[in-house]
Amino acid sequence: MKTPQTPLAHAARLSVAPMMDWTDRHCRHLHRLMSRHALLYTEMVTAAAVVHGDTARLLAYGQAEHPVALQLGGSDPALLAQATRIACDMGYDEVNLNCGCPSDRVQSGRFGAILMTEPDLVAACVRAMRDAADVPVTVKCRIGVDDQDPTHVLPDFLDRVSGAGVDRFTIHARKAWLQGLSPKENRDIPPLDYDLVMAMKNRAPHLHLSVNGGIATLDQAQTFLDAGLDGVMIGRAAYHDPSTVLLDADARIFGDGTPGDAVQIVHAMLPYIDAHVGQGGRLGQVTRHMLGLFQGRPGARLWRRHLSEHVHEDGAGVQVVLDALGHVTELAA
Repeated sequence: MKTPQTPLAHAARLSVAPMMDWTDRHCRHLHRLMSRHALLYTEMVTAAAVVHGDTARLLAYGQAEHPVALQLGGSDPALLAQATRIACDMGYDEVNLNCGCPSDRVQSGRFGAILMTEPDLVAACVRAMRDAADVPVTVKCRIGVDDQDPTHVLPDFLDRVSGAGVDRFTIHARKAWLQGLSPKENRDIPPLDYDLVMAMKNRAPHLHLSVNGGIATLDQAQTFLDAGLDGVMIGRAAYHDPSTVLLDADARIFGDGTPGDAVQIVHAMLPYIDAHVGQGGRLGQVTRHMLGLFQGRPGARLWRRHLSEHVHEDGAGVQVVLDALGHVTELAA
């Protein structure tokens, strides 16, 4: 049985990973201008914060961001159900449960990667979330944690959680070492096992499986898609070098459109920046996500330096961005 191709599943052919302190609404607006089709994820938000905190601030997003998914952290089925219902009421296209984050904070809160050791609890969580949702509920996980054997743990995890009704998973193809490695080290040191992720797809072709971890280019992404995986999630490369990853994504991955241009993207961001600053926001809240737009191009260092040096000045707004852009366009002339 083939994986069902819904519009959201099609968008998941290429997604930008949820990244703490990075994929906020300003970042997602930029990324959406660069790709009309890629699936975008929020930073992880705890279910408790959604239910008991400043929901309007935590879950704010722009309508232009669709398709956009909210990633939740938590392990209380009832609380996750409440947060899922709120997300649906706010119009999110998908709710994703984090079973992959390795930070100390999520371990103490009994969510994130530690949930790889409790697949039955994850199944209970997603069952409650699905009962509360009118949009897809998905899971992002690792291949295992600590001394677990991924060849046994991952298929069992997928079986139990898919048995609760989830049919779309994103698998970070590394173990998470909760003892002895920092969150940063967990993104690089544990070896990648792409073959295991592919084996899971061959074992359960009805599941929609995306691979994540160490993928930096569209060439790599296309290789995984050609091999039979349903989707590819790119994280840090999409943030630090968004032009390389996203400007050509619609044409190459989705077969729709022509490659974009980073200079045009800067101009397209100006009305958004002007509105944000006009509402009392700070220029740097937006432009910090734009620093990598010209990565590898002449003028990139001057672009970054000009923005970094001038965003904090009184009255800083679109003119600072245009002046920074001038360093790039002058060298390209």
